[in-house]
Amino acid sequence: MTLLGHDQYCDELLRQTDLFRAALAGADLTATVPTCPEWTLGELSRHVGRAQRWAETIVRTKATEAVPPGQVPDSEGPADDAPEAMDAWLASGATRLAATLRAAGPDAVVWTWAADRRAGFWARRMVHETAVHRADAALTAGVPFDVAAETAADTIDEWLEILAFAQASGDPDVAGLRGAGRSIHLHATDTAGAEWLIEFGDDGFTWRRGHEKATVALRGPLADVLQVFYRRLPPGSDRVEVLGDRELLDFWLKRASF
Repeated sequence: MTLLGHDQYCDELLRQTDLFRAALAGADLTATVPTCPEWTLGELSRHVGRAQRWAETIVRTKATEAVPPGQVPDSEGPADDAPEAMDAWLASGATRLAATLRAAGPDAVVWTWAADRRAGFWARRMVHETAVHRADAALTAGVPFDVAAETAADTIDEWLEILAFAQASGDPDVAGLRGAGRSIHLHATDTAGAEWLIEFGDDGFTWRRGHEKATVALRGPLADVLQVFYRRLPPGSDRVEVLGDRELLDFWLKRASF
């Protein structure tokens, strides 16, 4: 599996937003999101819409530093959580972002919070931001969650890259992911090639795609492995299997945040 192309990311952004909107259809927007208990479903929706508009503003203006939230057009969203207004607001934000990303191209130089200072960073980031929060919405609304294998695998790749960046930046939680001789294997049982090996060293962790024995293995359908890895599904779920040192997986999930 490889990264999606820029146009594919733009297409996938629209697709993930449409699926997010579909998960909200008929749902109670005042319901608390179990995986983000500080938010209601309406607040989760506003977070997604604001994040997409923030990224759009950064790319459109070719910002060289972070854009303050107050400078992002139409970021407040509907005056209330009326479902029709929320749906329209989410749709328009994604459409605007995808159009801006296509016009800019992947290599336009813009501000990001990571080492990659290109518009393509935001195309990829917003796809995965939307997909993971769609899992939150689906859980809250009680509807199924699934995601295309290519997108799910790239979401795991990106999360590992983000954590490696956080490690290099000195994030205290991620810096604790060390201890030579231990390893984690992620194994998607329904997707050929969707396997990862995370190895701990004295100075931190490294990762690569591959199938090797490890201290602990997390096995299951790719969408479920993704949800566990992003802490949207508990590792004790009957939808996945944990083989080996469960405490090491718990250790990773507790510290792997950014």
